[in-house]
Amino acid sequence: MPDPGSPLPDTSAQRYLDARRIRALAAELGLRPSKGRGQNFLLDANTVRKIVGLAQVGPADVVLEIGPGLGSLTVGLLHAGPRVAAVEIDPVLARQLPATMADLAPTATGNLTVVERDALTLREGEVAPTPTALVANLPYNIAVPVILHLLAAFPAIERGLVMVQKEVADRLVAPPGSRVYGVPSVKLAWYAESSRVGLVPPTVFWPAPNVESGLVRFTRRQPPPGADRRTTFALIDLAFSQRRKMLRSVLTPRYGPGVLATLDQAGIAPEARAETLDVTDFARLATYLLPVC
Repeated sequence: MPDPGSPLPDTSAQRYLDARRIRALAAELGLRPSKGRGQNFLLDANTVRKIVGLAQVGPADVVLEIGPGLGSLTVGLLHAGPRVAAVEIDPVLARQLPATMADLAPTATGNLTVVERDALTLREGEVAPTPTALVANLPYNIAVPVILHLLAAFPAIERGLVMVQKEVADRLVAPPGSRVYGVPSVKLAWYAESSRVGLVPPTVFWPAPNVESGLVRFTRRQPPPGADRRTTFALIDLAFSQRRKMLRSVLTPRYGPGVLATLDQAGIAPEARAETLDVTDFARLATYLLPVC
């Protein structure tokens, strides 16, 4: 994280991808943004600077960026000084990215590594140096699986900032009892404290999506005491499969009539519903259910 007392970098000579450059690059590559891959390219340098500033990354960091696309966010990250490992599934975009960065940030290209891979299959050891932060404009359709996979696969990731669909952002940071609290909320809470730190309008993208985007910042913390992650996550999935039902009704078909006593041991009311429990409750309850499995 940058030293808050250090002088701000001189941004007057920094170059970014604007709407003209992005459309020119797309035409040169014969690229039509793919809805299936969630390709919405950032056009606005101010938005890029905002994201990088909120991410609080600097020369001491190794940033994992997922889906760099044409490089709008990548160049902003390189201007901030960290090493960047950009993971891109599209081979055309992956091959183009180093050349674009050499044009826009020539003194920082040594800090860029491009990995042509599906982020959902990425594993620790396949990116070097080891990432310490995640910063990404994530495709809406895979945002939650990507975030949860990377936090599990890269334990050295200490913090991050992701841009996702606003509704997804709200679900990720929702507290227990909230209308949108659910599986993504609890599973992210296993790994990290999170908050929504901003909104991004559709007008700064090409093509413009039909919804606003939300910026979610997270900081990793120790997992809650209790059962391991796999066991706890299985319980979370089961409990939310019928979120409006009382836990005793949801759990009894799987664990049998002893569930009432188990809930009492775990200090959870049998009439409680999944949407009222936090991640600590689920980890504790999973520990008591283990002998019943």
